[in-house]
Amino acid sequence: MHIQIGYDIELNVNAPTMLLGALNVHPSRQHDLLAPEVLRTEPALPIEQYRDSFDNVITRIVVPFGTPSIRITNSAVVRDSGELDEINPQARQVPLSELPAETLQFLLPSRYCEVDSELLGFAWNQFGHIESGWERVRAICTYVNQHIRFDYMQARANRTALEGWRERVGVCRDFSHLAITLCRAMNLPARYSTGYLGDIGIPAMPPMDFSAWFQVYLGDKWYTFDARHNRTRIGRIVMAIGRDAADVPITMVFGPNSLARFEVISDELPEVQV
Repeated sequence: MHIQIGYDIELNVNAPTMLLGALNVHPSRQHDLLAPEVLRTEPALPIEQYRDSFDNVITRIVVPFGTPSIRITNSAVVRDSGELDEINPQARQVPLSELPAETLQFLLPSRYCEVDSELLGFAWNQFGHIESGWERVRAICTYVNQHIRFDYMQARANRTALEGWRERVGVCRDFSHLAITLCRAMNLPARYSTGYLGDIGIPAMPPMDFSAWFQVYLGDKWYTFDARHNRTRIGRIVMAIGRDAADVPITMVFGPNSLARFEVISDELPEVQV
C-alpha cells in the first residue's frame, strides 16, 4: 500500500520569532518513504533540523522582522504494509526490576500526565483486578474511550489527563494522555505518539487532522494502542514520540500567533498512481 501524506499550515505572526516543530516522519519510518519529504516555507526561510532526545526530527525556523505570516508545506508518499495494528493478547507486563532502563522515564509523571494524583489510586481500584499485561491495557483503553466524549470544538491545548478525566470531554490527545497516565499508574511504561492516521479501511470522517495515540511496553517491545478509536487501524505514520504532547508539538511558535490555514492529507493511493 502507498499513502500520500502532507500538510499545508499557515500561521499569522506579528513579531520576529522562532518556530519549532515535529514536522517530519519519524526516523523509524523514513525507510518507507518512496522519496524524501519536500518541506517548504513561504516566504522561503532557512530550515534547520536536529534530533531530540526521543530521536524525533525537529525543525527550527527563525521568522525575521517584517514577516506577517509563515506558510509551511510538506508532501511525500509512504510505503505501508496495509496491515492493522499488531494484536498480541499474550504480551506480558514486565516486572519493574526487569524493565530496560530506557523505558523507565515513561513511568514518571510528565507535563500532561499526572501519575502522582488521585488517578493513581483510581487506577488500582479500577484495573488492579484485571490480568496484567495486554488485557489490562485493553481495559484501560475501553474505559477511556467510554469515559471521554470526543468534541473537536472543545479542544484545549493545556488540558491535562486529570482535567480530561474530570471534564469527560476532549480530543485525541486527551484520550491518549488519560490512557497513558492510567497505564503508568499501573507500572506500565507508556509513551505518547503523534502522526498521520487517514480514514483508510473505515468511513471517511472529515476534516482530516493529525492524530494522537500511545504505545505501551509489553514483553520486549512497544505496542500501539488507541483509546480514541479503541480499535485497530490501518496506515499509522508516526511523526514523533515523547512523554506527552509537550514533547512533540507539530508547531510551537515563541510569541503571539494565530492559525490561518490547516490542511492535512493522509490518503491511500491507487497502485497506478505510484
